[in-house]
Amino acid sequence: MKHVDLYGRVRHAVLVDGMSRREAARIFGINRRTVEKMLMFSIPPGYRRDKEIRRPKLDGFTGIIDQILEADKLVPKKQRHTSKRIFERLRDEYHFTGGITIVKDYIFAARQRQREMFVPLSHPPGHAQADFGEALAVISGVERKIHFLVMDLPHSDACFVKAYPAETTEAFCDAHVAAFAFFGGVPVSILYDNTRIAVARILGDGKRKRTRVFSELVSHYLFEDRFGRPGKGNDKGKVEGMVGYTRRNFMVPKPQFASFDDLNAHLAEQCRKRMGDKLRGHKGTIGERFVADVDRLQPLPTVPYDACDKQSVRVSSLSLVRYRGNDYSVPTAYGHQEVLVRGYVHEVVIACGAEVIARHARSWEKEDYIFDPLHYLALIEQKTNALDQAAPLADWKLPKAFTILRRLMEARMGKKGKREFVQVLRLLETFRIADVEAGIQSALERGTIGFDAVKHLVLCRIERRPPRLDMTVYPYLPQAHVAVTSPGDYMTLLSGGR
Repeated sequence: MKHVDLYGRVRHAVLVDGMSRREAARIFGINRRTVEKMLMFSIPPGYRRDKEIRRPKLDGFTGIIDQILEADKLVPKKQRHTSKRIFERLRDEYHFTGGITIVKDYIFAARQRQREMFVPLSHPPGHAQADFGEALAVISGVERKIHFLVMDLPHSDACFVKAYPAETTEAFCDAHVAAFAFFGGVPVSILYDNTRIAVARILGDGKRKRTRVFSELVSHYLFEDRFGRPGKGNDKGKVEGMVGYTRRNFMVPKPQFASFDDLNAHLAEQCRKRMGDKLRGHKGTIGERFVADVDRLQPLPTVPYDACDKQSVRVSSLSLVRYRGNDYSVPTAYGHQEVLVRGYVHEVVIACGAEVIARHARSWEKEDYIFDPLHYLALIEQKTNALDQAAPLADWKLPKAFTILRRLMEARMGKKGKREFVQVLRLLETFRIADVEAGIQSALERGTIGFDAVKHLVLCRIERRPPRLDMTVYPYLPQAHVAVTSPGDYMTLLSGGR
C-alpha cells in the first residue's frame, strides 16, 4: 500500500503542476492505474475486495461448520467445540483434506459475526442492581471461601458490600437489610439474576414465581423486583463490574480478620471512602451524584425485616432438630414435637408455638452437633447412669468446685449423691454459673454437702442475706458435744480442788 506522502506528491504533480498521467507514472515509478486511483482518493482507501473469497478445499464444508457453531449455542460454554476439535471432526467424519489454518480462520470470522452487540444504557436515580461474588479470605486464622453480596446504584455508582460464610437465604436477606440502612432508604427497583434464593420457577410467559422468603422481603420494603435473562450477565452489567471491582480493590491482598463482623466493618468503610472518587465521564464525585439517588429512595420501614430462613421440623428422640445438615439441641421436654427453626447468619433460634425454647450460635460446619448441656439435665436427673457418658456434657467446662462437690457427694451418699449433683447442675438453668459456683464453695467450707444447702447458699448470696442452715439436716458436719456441768463440780472449781 502506497504512503500518504506519495499520494500527495502524485496528486500535486498531476492536478496542480499539469503533469500527464503517463509522465507521473514514469517519474514516480508506479502503474498508470495506480495514478488514476490516487487522483480519485486523497488518502489511501485501503484494500478492497471485489470478489468473494474462494476456498476450494473448505467451501463444501462451511455448512457443516455453521451447523456445529449453531448447535454449540445450546450447550455450556465449557463443552463447546474448539477450532481444533471441529477440524478433527471434519477430517475424521467428513474426509476433509485441507489444513487446520483455513478452518481456524473461517471459525474466527464466523464467531466474530456471532458476537453480541449492546446498546449503551442510561440509569435513572433511585434504582439498584444486586449480585453475589466469591473471594478468599482468612477468618480467625483459617483460609476459606467467602461469599459477598454487592448492591450497586448505577446512577451514582455508589455501592455496598457485605460478606458471609455462604450464599444462603438468610445472608441474602441480611445483606438487603444492611444495604438499605447504609444507603438510608429503599431503592425504587432492584435488578437480579435468576438466583434460586429469589426465583422459585421461571414461568412460560417469562414471569418469575418468587420464593416465599423473597416475597416477604419485597412486601416488607415495597421495591420492584426485576430479573435479567437467564445466563445473560450483561443485563446487569453495572453490578457485575462492581463485583469484580470490589474483589480487586477491597480484597487484595487477601483480607485477614478475626471475624466476619470485622471484615464487614472494613468493607463498609471502603464503600464510604469510595464516595469521594470521581469516575471517568462524570463531573461530580460518587458522593455528589449519590444525592440524586437519595432523593428518589423510598423511606425505610419502622421495623427492619427479620432476615432469617424459617423451617418447620420435628424434634428427634435425642432432643435434636436438624437445620442445614447440622443438629441443634432443645430441652428434652419438647421431644417429638413440631418446632419452628429460624436460621440467622450468626444464630439459630428454635421456637415451639410462641415460646423460644433454644438459641445456638450458628455452625457453618458440616454434620455438626451443637449441644446446650442444660437441655438434658432434667432427663439425666431421671437417668443418672447416663451422667458419665452423656455426649452433651462431654465438653462442658465447669469450675473445679463442681468436680470436688460431685466426688464428695458420691463418696458419702452413693447413687443418691450422683442424683443430688445433677440437681445442683440444674441450678444453672435458673442462676448464673458464678453464683452457683460461689454457693458450692460456701457449702464446701461449711461441710454442708447436699443440694438443699447449695441452693440455700446460692439464694442467700443473690438476696444478700446471711445463711441460716439447720445443721441437723447435714450429718456430715463434725458435731461438737457440750456436757452439762453439775453444781458440785462448780463448787470444786471454786475451792481450788481442796
